[in-house]
Amino acid sequence: MLEEVNIALSQISCKIGDKKHNLNKMKEQIKQAKKNGANLIIFPELALTGYTLKDLVYESAEPIPGPSTNLLTEVAKKENIHIVFGMVEQSTKASAVLYNTAVLLSPRGFVGKYQKMYLPTHSVFEEKRYFRQGSGSPIFETDIGKLGLIICYDVFFPETVRLLRLKGAQLILCVSASPAVRRKFFEVLTVARAIENTVFLAYVNLVGIEDGLQFWGGSRLISPSGSIISQAKYDDEDLVTGKIDYTDLKRTETFVPTLRDLRPELFDSLKEQAETL
Repeated sequence: MLEEVNIALSQISCKIGDKKHNLNKMKEQIKQAKKNGANLIIFPELALTGYTLKDLVYESAEPIPGPSTNLLTEVAKKENIHIVFGMVEQSTKASAVLYNTAVLLSPRGFVGKYQKMYLPTHSVFEEKRYFRQGSGSPIFETDIGKLGLIICYDVFFPETVRLLRLKGAQLILCVSASPAVRRKFFEVLTVARAIENTVFLAYVNLVGIEDGLQFWGGSRLISPSGSIISQAKYDDEDLVTGKIDYTDLKRTETFVPTLRDLRPELFDSLKEQAETL
């Protein structure tokens, strides 16, 4: 496993429902990221299709593995790079069952997927109308570290990242489609999740305007101490890279021993109280 990893944050805008266009853009970004020395490139939530699909979601869905994941797997092998991107996943058991999914590919092939657990359905968001909630928090052991995936609104819930960290994650990858009205929330929460778990966190957000919603970009790579290693532009497409060194985890854990100081008995109480809301 590599101790140092060069991570590319690919902050793109997408054409709604135009997978061919979006895939071509992603392939261009992957090639550029590889030229920049990246071992991993991360794209936003639902980068394959755009976020505001509405009823186009049904015709845009694919199984995993499927045509788009197979195509990008070949790109990952050719470019010798790991790829994370968001897409609409169609269940192989029932065609009307869809998930908001993040996919992880490596130069060795398909690694795994994560299905979004927390689906915002308020104000401008209507994800529960289309998607089924995911239920797992897998850890992926790769040549570039132990990785955990979350999607956008998941970051509002500290238990998502805490569970991944306790399972051994060294790097959390958060793919997002956050509109501008939520910018301050995400800038605070991404740093908080990194600090409270002494973990590296990469946040990659959609950019551009879809159906009247402005997505603000601002993708960032955050150290376990909360410092910003690299950050993309606001409101414009951008590709930035940043290096992480896993040896920093041990040093940070010593001076910010949040994992050592956990009180597991509080978890049971939290569960009891949540069940009586």
